[in-house]
Amino acid sequence: MDPKITELYAQYASGRMDRRDFLKSLAAIAGGTAAAVGLLQALESGISSGQAVPKDDARLQTEYIKYPAGTGGMKAYFARAKGDAKRPGVIVIHENRGLTPHIEDVARRFAVEGYLAIAPDALTPFGGTPDDPNAATPLFQKLDKEENTKNFVAAVQYLKTHPLSTGKVGCTGFCWGGGTTNQVAVHSPDLRAAVPFYGIQPAAEDVPKIKAAMLIHYAAQDDRINAGIAAFEEALKKAGVEYKIFMYEGAQHAFFNDTNAGRYNKDAAQLAWQRSLAFFKEKLT
Repeated sequence: MDPKITELYAQYASGRMDRRDFLKSLAAIAGGTAAAVGLLQALESGISSGQAVPKDDARLQTEYIKYPAGTGGMKAYFARAKGDAKRPGVIVIHENRGLTPHIEDVARRFAVEGYLAIAPDALTPFGGTPDDPNAATPLFQKLDKEENTKNFVAAVQYLKTHPLSTGKVGCTGFCWGGGTTNQVAVHSPDLRAAVPFYGIQPAAEDVPKIKAAMLIHYAAQDDRINAGIAAFEEALKKAGVEYKIFMYEGAQHAFFNDTNAGRYNKDAAQLAWQRSLAFFKEKLT
């Protein structure tokens, strides 16, 4: 697909362009309104498959890498714009289904926004994320929590010292990855910005260790996770950590995952994405 079309859709999907302007601009590229409507349907079908940015997007260079970590080499998906310009880095941490195509797509979304994006596979110690997502979930119970945190803290150092990095690194994650993002913020003083989505909060006594600025997303219909918000916010205030908390009314846990039809909330996801991009731009560029 023409990179101009995918870039145009990225602006529309992230809320930076309304539907009318998007279709008008798309029609100019596609050769008419009917063609634009057909393309929109195809693009929205791709979103439901977790492919907002195609694997073969001509603007990007993607690869699987291994970076040094506590348990040895950690497998990760790495995406960046082509060229030798230095860019800030963003770590993308997956849910408890492992390194899925959806998370790889989220890494590409950050890459087209101008970041070195790395999505580590937490299940590397078990040979990596299995093809069957149902087989992945039980493996998370076997992970050593301390070693797992060290493996993701090591991703901060990898991006900070990468030859194409500006040295500024942020981290975001979803569900299990949101909780892990909080732990990276606690354990990595080099992290500049953290954006956890509906993640388990760190212990109150660990919050003063956080040096990163925090942008924290929660779903209103997520009682288990939300039960920890009050204590977390109190600890953040007491420690003087820079933070913002956003609650998305009508949204459920995992509302950002556009491959989960039962929980995906388009309006909440787009707003959270827009806020996250603005936050990372402020803190990392």
